[in-house]
Amino acid sequence: MNARDDVLARIRRALADVPDDERPQDVPVDRRYSAGGTPPAGSPDLVRLLAERLTDYGASVRPVTSDEVAAAVAQAVSARGAQSVVVPRGFPPQWQAGPAAERVLTDEPRLPVEQLDRVGGVVTTVATAIAATGTLVLDGGPGQGRRALTLVPDYHLCVVRAEQIVASVPEALARLAPVRPLTFISGPSATSDIELDRVEGVHGPRTLEVLVISDPINPPDTPLEL
Repeated sequence: MNARDDVLARIRRALADVPDDERPQDVPVDRRYSAGGTPPAGSPDLVRLLAERLTDYGASVRPVTSDEVAAAVAQAVSARGAQSVVVPRGFPPQWQAGPAAERVLTDEPRLPVEQLDRVGGVVTTVATAIAATGTLVLDGGPGQGRRALTLVPDYHLCVVRAEQIVASVPEALARLAPVRPLTFISGPSATSDIELDRVEGVHGPRTLEVLVISDPINPPDTPLEL
């Protein structure tokens, strides 16, 4: 007997002396929902929607082509005035060619938290991105590194390929392995107290910049809703 069966058995025993007409009735649960996305992954509409949602959350989004990634990374790091940035193992070397080599740190061996707190930021890829919720998902795969790398530094620059952008949460989950360390990022880290005073940078980076490798994003005639 598993835990679920054990709990249900206890409930049945507890209700054994309750008349049938007084027992709570089972309520059917409709479990039909879309496991896929419309439009398809990587479509211009999804790229545009992800950018809109991330911008609404306070992130900065910039469309680039594959040939522009290295220069865009270098420009973003330079604009921050960062003396050093962490680039996890597996980050495409052609995208890393922009920042000066002396500014780039690896996480091998692992950097202590105190040093991560002093670096100018971190540059990563993603596992997937969800347009409907404006969410980036990291799973510790190539170019993403361990979770602390994207939670401790105050600045996170993330590179997303258009084909990694899906429409819905179920579609994103179908691409992810639940046993991996999943981090869901919807804009810069922020929270608010009971007075609704917003505080940024509490549980992660205060600044989030996203480079989306795709065609330029044009404003739609009407907002795309999912």
